[in-house]
Amino acid sequence: MSDKTAITPATHTTPPAKFSHGVRKGNILQVAGQVGFKPAVEGEAPTPAGPTLREQTLQTFANVKAILEEGGASWDDVMMMRVYLTDVSHFAEMNEIYNAYFEAEGLKEAPAARTTVYVGLPPGLLIEIDALAVLG
Repeated sequence: MSDKTAITPATHTTPPAKFSHGVRKGNILQVAGQVGFKPAVEGEAPTPAGPTLREQTLQTFANVKAILEEGGASWDDVMMMRVYLTDVSHFAEMNEIYNAYFEAEGLKEAPAARTTVYVGLPPGLLIEIDALAVLG
């Protein structure tokens, strides 16, 4: 049985509780829920990438990607993504951003995905995404 390795890229803050931004065990990599915080600046509180869904979604994708890469994975290794929105009216816009982003990334096969509305994010945050990758 292989060891479990916690993953926190340099672009991310240290988690505020005993959890990891990502965990890899063998060929499985679980990315914890990420939000649209800009890269960490030591001594400063996390800051959203902007007030819009587009800004936060693109930053959230960048944050998930950083963990995937730190764990030795890529978007092509992602089997499942879960997207949590705070407003049901954001579904169509998020789908447009999602499709354009992954087309630009050259994603070969789309992962399974689920989008739901969740109202428990901190004020000002509009989206959270987690991902499960299996490295081949």
